[in-house]
Amino acid sequence: MSTAIQAIHVPAWEERSEPKPHVVFRIEIQASVRSWQMWRRYSEFADLHLELTKSTGAPPPAPLPPKHALALFRSSTNPVLLEDRRAGLETYLRAILSARDARWRDAYAFRDFLGVPVGKQDGPSGSGLGAGAGAQFSSASWLDEHQALQARVRDVRADINRRDALADAGDVGGAHSANVQAKKTLAGVLSRVGALDDGLQALALAGLAEGELRRRTDMVARLRDDCEKLAKIVTVARMTARGLGAAAERNPASASDRDALMGPSSGGAQGGFSRPVARVFGQAPPPKETEQTRPLDDHGLLQLQQTQMEQQDVQLSQLSTILQRQKQIGLAIHQEVSEQNAELDHLNNEVDRVGGKLMGAKRQMNRLGG
Repeated sequence: MSTAIQAIHVPAWEERSEPKPHVVFRIEIQASVRSWQMWRRYSEFADLHLELTKSTGAPPPAPLPPKHALALFRSSTNPVLLEDRRAGLETYLRAILSARDARWRDAYAFRDFLGVPVGKQDGPSGSGLGAGAGAQFSSASWLDEHQALQARVRDVRADINRRDALADAGDVGGAHSANVQAKKTLAGVLSRVGALDDGLQALALAGLAEGELRRRTDMVARLRDDCEKLAKIVTVARMTARGLGAAAERNPASASDRDALMGPSSGGAQGGFSRPVARVFGQAPPPKETEQTRPLDDHGLLQLQQTQMEQQDVQLSQLSTILQRQKQIGLAIHQEVSEQNAELDHLNNEVDRVGGKLMGAKRQMNRLGG
């Protein structure tokens, strides 16, 4: 189960009669690769609010909907009050998910409340913790973190595209804000990539298979390459008309200077560099005589063509054999990964069960201490 939560909805509520009459709210959680739902009572929301406030030192960014007076007699029979509470609870959870400060959504209590598998301690994307914060990963949570970082890299690309679109539209302030947001997100990704690399080294010491270690090392290297490319792109703003950009873009050469250097332009273009004549798509290039074809007559050319076609057929047959072998290897890998995922799901269920017991005990302690 991926822990990169993208959206939270509280679409409905439901009245239940066991073990005694009460109301539960349905929470729908959308992650990067799958979605699931949880049923929670209002009292569980209150426990979550209390735990988040104690563990983070500050209340969440949105207030918890208050209890109505005489709630035992009114809420269960008044759909209007329940609908107001449902909307307030949805706003409460969404505020935690979208807050700039990630300490509430990264808290164990919040992840356990939403049914996210425990065992992962990822560095907060918006806090001051860097790569050296001592993040620990299991094999499955490491992959979850890598997938979450890929999603953050896509967010950086989206911010860069939005910056360029705003710059072209003349919105200087919006383009600057988008560029700053891209830089902040990229800085967080870079710090978490360092933690991901450290976590991989810890997994290697814990006995990770050599082949899997090489694969994950390549994954981290590709992620670093993407970050380096984005770091170069994010420093270049497409605002050349407003004094930014390279000197050649701000002060283009005159038409006479370009003609003296590159020859006269044939299209009469006034505002850009003339492009050299290139091959037109769909138009065959003119035939050229080669050393191989020069001594041959028509019959010899036909034989040469047939020989080359036969060689290409042989090469295609060899390529087909290689692809078939790669397909068999891929199917075997898929079967192995499926079996490993089943084992990991079983492990996650066991960890969730133990985590639920710990949270229940902690709630009891909070109530006794409150």
